[in-house]
Amino acid sequence: MPADDLDLLLDAARAAGDIAAGYFKGSFTVEDKAGGQGPVTEVDLEIDRMLRAELLAARPDYGWLSEESEDNAARLEHDRVFIVDPIDGTRSFVAGKRTFAHSLAIAQGGRVTAAVVHLPMRGFTYQASLGHGAFLNGRKLTESGCTEMVNARVIGTRQLFQPEHWPGGVPEIDRHFRPSLAYRLCLIAEGRFDAMVTLRDAWEWDIAAGDLICREAGVTISDRLGNDLVFNNRNPTRPGVLAASPLVHAGLMSHLTPRD
Repeated sequence: MPADDLDLLLDAARAAGDIAAGYFKGSFTVEDKAGGQGPVTEVDLEIDRMLRAELLAARPDYGWLSEESEDNAARLEHDRVFIVDPIDGTRSFVAGKRTFAHSLAIAQGGRVTAAVVHLPMRGFTYQASLGHGAFLNGRKLTESGCTEMVNARVIGTRQLFQPEHWPGGVPEIDRHFRPSLAYRLCLIAEGRFDAMVTLRDAWEWDIAAGDLICREAGVTISDRLGNDLVFNNRNPTRPGVLAASPLVHAGLMSHLTPRD
C-alpha cells in the first residue's frame, strides 16, 4: 500500500462531508432505486462523481467499485481497487438525522489496506491502515473485551433475532440498533458495543472500510458462515457479517450452528 493512500482517503472523505453538509436538512431530489434497493439522492450522485474523479486522478491504476456507479468487470483486473459508499445511511440523510457516513476503502488482493468512515455531522472520523491500528479522531481504538455472551450489547435488527435464524437457539443478548452499516462496524471497533450482526447478504461498499477498522481494533469479523471477508468479488456481496470481541464472536457462531 502506498504510504499516502490513507491520507488520500481522508482528504476525499472530508470533501464528501463538505458536500453533504451543504445539503443537510435542505432541498434535494430523492428517487427510489429499482429492485427495492432504497433511496438515492442527488447528493449521493454528486459525491460519487467527485470521489471517482478525485481518487482515480490520484490513482489511475486502481479499480473502482461504488454503490452509485455502474459496476464494470474491468475492476477485477486491478490488484488494488477503491470500494466506496458515497453516503451510507441515505435514509438517515433524507430524514435529517446525523448518523449517515461516507465509507471509503482500498483493497489489495482482496484484503482492505486503508479505510475511512467519516460522519461529518457528528464530527467523527474513523480510520485504519493495515498493521498500524484503528483510530477515531486520533484516539486509538480497541474492542470492548467482553467475554460473556449473556447480555452482550449487540447491534442488530429486531427481525434478526427471530428463532428461525438461530438453529443453535436465540442468544440472550442486549439488543441495540444504529443506522449505517459502516457506522455499526465502527462502534464495535470503538468498544461501545460488543457485537454487530447482519445475516442478510451485505454489499462490499457497506462493509469494506469497517472490516479493516474492526480488524485493526482487535475485533473478530467474518461472514455469517465464519469465513474471512474477501473483497473485489465478481458479485460484490458477502454472506452476512458478524463483528464482535473474540469470545462473543465465537458464542454467536455457536448459536448459528445447529445443536446435535
